Amino acid sequence: MERRYDIDWLRVIAIGLLLIYHIAIVFQPWAMFLAFLRSDVLSTELWQPMTLLNVWRIPILFYVSGMGLFFAMRKRNIKQLIGERTQRILVPFLFGVVAITPLHMFVFQKYYNMTLNYYPHMGHLWFLGNIFVYVILLLPLFMLLKKNDNSKLKLISQRLMAYPFAPFIVNMFFIAEALILKPTPFSMYAQTWHGFTLGFLCFFFGFFFMYIGQPFWKHVLKWRWLYLSFAAILFTIRYTIYATEAPGYLMVVESNSWIFAVFGFCHKYLNKPSKLLSYLSTAAYPVYIIHMLILYMVCAIILPLKLAVYISFPLIVIATFVVCYGIYEFFIRRIKLLHPFFGLRWRFNSSQNKQKQSVIIKSTE
Repeated sequence: MERRYDIDWLRVIAIGLLLIYHIAIVFQPWAMFLAFLRSDVLSTELWQPMTLLNVWRIPILFYVSGMGLFFAMRKRNIKQLIGERTQRILVPFLFGVVAITPLHMFVFQKYYNMTLNYYPHMGHLWFLGNIFVYVILLLPLFMLLKKNDNSKLKLISQRLMAYPFAPFIVNMFFIAEALILKPTPFSMYAQTWHGFTLGFLCFFFGFFFMYIGQPFWKHVLKWRWLYLSFAAILFTIRYTIYATEAPGYLMVVESNSWIFAVFGFCHKYLNKPSKLLSYLSTAAYPVYIIHMLILYMVCAIILPLKLAVYISFPLIVIATFVVCYGIYEFFIRRIKLLHPFFGLRWRFNSSQNKQKQSVIIKSTE
């Protein structure tokens, strides 16, 4: 199976949008309710474009994570997969809980002259905890699907992809989740049963769409404009009639419409290699882990200046990205001892492996 560069780009873009979304929260009146530093100069107008993102920014990351597991399973058995996911997800998650998330809360406490307290907590890394649980729960089913590559379920699903809106069949599961859990607001994903269940569905169907194969990708490529138009109509209804918070059954349909449209456009224009993608794809995971700490530190420096929003917002965005990628480039990337804690591949035994390879070559001569 060929490398899917569009899926790599999806991960990079989604994490980039997540950073911008978090920065926009700083300028909202309710920022401190979420334990964000809050600017004295507010901008509710800045939040308006964010309402378009908030129904699909996290779900698409869960979809992509499920797709990533599909690729990870190609050359691994169940034991190897659990070991690999433990190294790449569980270790960074546990490290982040005790060593990263408490630091940005220190910055929060210091900024507001609160008593400094240390306590491990998931913070923004709840996403990684969810992913690891999904892997453990779904891996037996995924291994079964892998062994039955020509199952009737796959063949039927492939045939359905010939029809417009066929992937919308999965909306039945998402609508059921919204009707049962009644999330308010819908975009409250972090450490909620709504976020866990929605993420579970996205993760499963991300894997399943990869299992279906090319018929799914040909479908979203062909109908991408249809999904985009439908998503725009649903967003307009949500924005004008429901003041951005529509009933859950409409929100999930809008969410998947945006996601399928993004899948189609990325598959059309971004499924090609580049050196930039190779770099950003590797850096995205460490940047995600550290971005909240850097964001809080940057805000603690810039917010007291009380600049106009049109100055402070782009300044915080640029500074956060530059510092995050600077820390990745000059510290995380170059210090191999840090690699396991930030989800990078472990390569401590590379010299030993070279020695083993030379021994094998000599023994065959």
